Amino acid sequence: GNLDIVGLAGTESAPIVIQGPADGSAVFTGNACCNTVEITNSSYVEVKNLTIDGQGLDGVFGVSTKGGSSNTTHHITIEGCRFLGHGASQQTVAISTKSPTWGWIIRRNVIDGAGTGLYLGNSDGSAPFVDGIIENNLVMNTIGYNMQIKFQSAWPQGSGLPETQTSTLIRDNVFIKNDAPSPDGDRPNVLVGGFPESGPGSENQYEVYGNLFFHNPREALLQASGRVSVHDNVFVDAVDAAVVVTNHDLPLRRAHVYNNTIYGVARGIRFGSAASEGDFVRANLVFAPELLTGPAADVADNLTFPVTEAASVVASPSMTLGMMDFYPLPGQALGAAVDLTPVAADVHYDVDFNRTPKDMVTFRGAYAGEGDNPGWQLDATLKDVGTEPSTTSSSSTSSGV
Repeated sequence: GNLDIVGLAGTESAPIVIQGPADGSAVFTGNACCNTVEITNSSYVEVKNLTIDGQGLDGVFGVSTKGGSSNTTHHITIEGCRFLGHGASQQTVAISTKSPTWGWIIRRNVIDGAGTGLYLGNSDGSAPFVDGIIENNLVMNTIGYNMQIKFQSAWPQGSGLPETQTSTLIRDNVFIKNDAPSPDGDRPNVLVGGFPESGPGSENQYEVYGNLFFHNPREALLQASGRVSVHDNVFVDAVDAAVVVTNHDLPLRRAHVYNNTIYGVARGIRFGSAASEGDFVRANLVFAPELLTGPAADVADNLTFPVTEAASVVASPSMTLGMMDFYPLPGQALGAAVDLTPVAADVHYDVDFNRTPKDMVTFRGAYAGEGDNPGWQLDATLKDVGTEPSTTSSSSTSSGV
């Protein structure tokens, strides 16, 4: 059946928790009438450990907020849920927000085979997704995006959205595509759009770190506009560039791309546009014919190798999940210390993919170590970070997914 969450208001210290057993045996099933979990005018609500099965119904979303500015949802947590049966078309979405939202936490969910995994915001920029944390999810085998966070036009008046500068954190996720066609258009694994040109929200940013991006046969693994920090990720197997930063719906304003490991692509990073507020491309480890193309200005202290030389640099270069290990061999992937002061405002700028402190920042790539990898094995599983990270701060039809 359906779960309608309407007018529930918990508090920060006493949220309202809707929770199933840890084994996921509480199942909510899709119905052609409506989205399976619909959230309306609610705050400080946690939805945990549910299995949400769309039953293959086209246009029936798993978790949804809709209604634009007439619906305000904030501080909603979606945690430990499993999303199945949302793959009838590319326009069918597992988690969709089409109203102004802030303070959402989307954590430790498994989304397998959806049309689009997460679609946060509306296609016209009118429903900003702000100050969110998206962490430790596994999103795979989607027809289109694993995740898209839409660009934001000027924010609606009186929405309650936080007007101080905030970051949306995208960390410790696993984003995997397969070779299935995308009939409504090829999509990157993840796309994040720009922020309002002026006024509230215009200084916000995305921080994308500690994620595994794997496989895209026709597009980039990550595309970003606006203001973005991309660091300590592992990117494997894309037809062209792993990371594309460019003007899209809105301009590229700032692009920090550092300490990433990139393998099995035509080029590591593509700047489709210059970043008007500056860029920082440092300490990346790229196994590809080319490190970077496009108008990046601050590019230094990166290492680039042909894929054929990867086995002399990292433990187990591979495009097979469960076998790949890009941890540096002893004495490899090293260079002069890199000054990360320009990015010191980023959350966790000073720890690597495994949450190991970077110390002198002499290692290149996503791992600050050598020898045996002490961390999580790259695979189609929820990423285990060992310790919990500290925190910081529609209708069922859609277009443009």
